[in-house]
Amino acid sequence: MLKRYKWTWVLLAIIVILAGYLIYAGTGIGKSKLPVLGEVEDFSFENVDGKTVTRDDTKGKVRLFYFFYTSCPDVCPVTTFLLSQTQKQLIKDGTFGKDAEFVSISFDPKVDTREKIKEFGDKFYVDYNGWYFLRGEDQKIRDVAEKSFKIAIVGDNKDNFAHSNIIALVDRDNKVRKLYNANDTDNVTAEALAKDVEELAKQ
Repeated sequence: MLKRYKWTWVLLAIIVILAGYLIYAGTGIGKSKLPVLGEVEDFSFENVDGKTVTRDDTKGKVRLFYFFYTSCPDVCPVTTFLLSQTQKQLIKDGTFGKDAEFVSISFDPKVDTREKIKEFGDKFYVDYNGWYFLRGEDQKIRDVAEKSFKIAIVGDNKDNFAHSNIIALVDRDNKVRKLYNANDTDNVTAEALAKDVEELAKQ
């Protein structure tokens, strides 16, 4: 009798522990949160529709920031395609536009007119309802890139730019939470980006 009840109590204890773990995992208690790496500098740039977009116009949603130029011969189109695939995933999950947005900022305003940027975005089936494509004063763009995201931009497009190919994850309060090396195609995938966006949106 004692042996039989002993195993009953052991089984009950296992069930309680398992239930506690499932509650713990399901609520996200104890999950490590992404650190705050900095804050997005205030900005005021022009969207492809000619409207002014400020930093706080995008506040309240989780965002992916990316700096690019349309005549980039290599990484910018590849990374924008990656973001378009992430957009596709977030649309599928019902997050894009509602809880998440993208912000792509050209650092070649002399060449990148609104029309040229729109043409670039259209190639990647951009949903402009949740994806800003911005341009503005050259030095201000570089200041935002460097101070907010530690992104270096060198050159003036005479012989192409040299620049860090970084995607930045920003929370609802304009805090920078993660920087991705977009050249690391083994780890920085559309699925990984979408997952981080969605998890941050739940916090």
